[in-house]
Amino acid sequence: MPPVYLAYLFGSRRIIHRMDLRRSGMSGGAITAAVRNGDIIRVRRDHYARPTLDQHTLEAVRVGGRLACVSAAAELGLFVFDDSHTHLHLDREASRLRSPHTRFRPLAELPRDGVQLHWWPLIDESEGTEFCVGVRDALVQIIRCQEPRFALAALDLALHERRIRHHDLAEIFARVPAAHQSLRPRINARSEAGQETVLREVILNAGLQCEIQVVIDGVGRVDTLVEGCVVVEADSQGFHKEWEQHVRDRSRDLLLAERGYVSLRVLYQHIMFEPETVVAAIRHLVEISRGGAARP
Repeated sequence: MPPVYLAYLFGSRRIIHRMDLRRSGMSGGAITAAVRNGDIIRVRRDHYARPTLDQHTLEAVRVGGRLACVSAAAELGLFVFDDSHTHLHLDREASRLRSPHTRFRPLAELPRDGVQLHWWPLIDESEGTEFCVGVRDALVQIIRCQEPRFALAALDLALHERRIRHHDLAEIFARVPAAHQSLRPRINARSEAGQETVLREVILNAGLQCEIQVVIDGVGRVDTLVEGCVVVEADSQGFHKEWEQHVRDRSRDLLLAERGYVSLRVLYQHIMFEPETVVAAIRHLVEISRGGAARP
């Protein structure tokens, strides 16, 4: 079957139903031939996809659920720390569940091979898509499933990007156990990136005071100001690919030093995987700053 014709049939859809293929003019024999030739794959009964379909959506459709938790967050463009495993939402009354790796075996007959299942009732079944839960439900699942600092990062960014509103928080936290309620007062929609939230939590948990998105005269806005004297910026490759950006960053560091601030730039991998090292470095710089000349 010509690739151009298949691209036309699928359009922007990653999954297409058999009924839609038949309506487009494909006969049952043509569909079978396309599967045998590897032009399309039969993911689940009456559900077809292109061979390039992403693994998470493939497993969601094959099992018979919808992308949930961090898998839904990745699909929806929310902050995700680790989405290597597929997380799925299943209805309590769901039946005919299949293995994520083969449609020929029921889910119960094989180990789930890293697929995480979520069964909690949804805030709104109609939100999201046929194959992915909505933003509010994804956040509920992340709060219940992930480490608090990563859940907080997802909440901060969702609010900052207006994927949810502040009034949605009441409904979201009404769906999570009491043990997670302490997250709500720590949400800060001024945080512009997930790693900034995690950095803030690392610093606060270390017993240090910090403010985020602080405007310093002559310099501009900085990510985090610790103990009023150390500026910590969270850098990432996505925003620091061009030399011009590095020039701007070094110029800001120079201006901060001129005004008596100590500055530190930390990378995503430092924040996420070496938080103790980050805290030790910040503490040392705070001590140096306090022991030096006072800022004008």
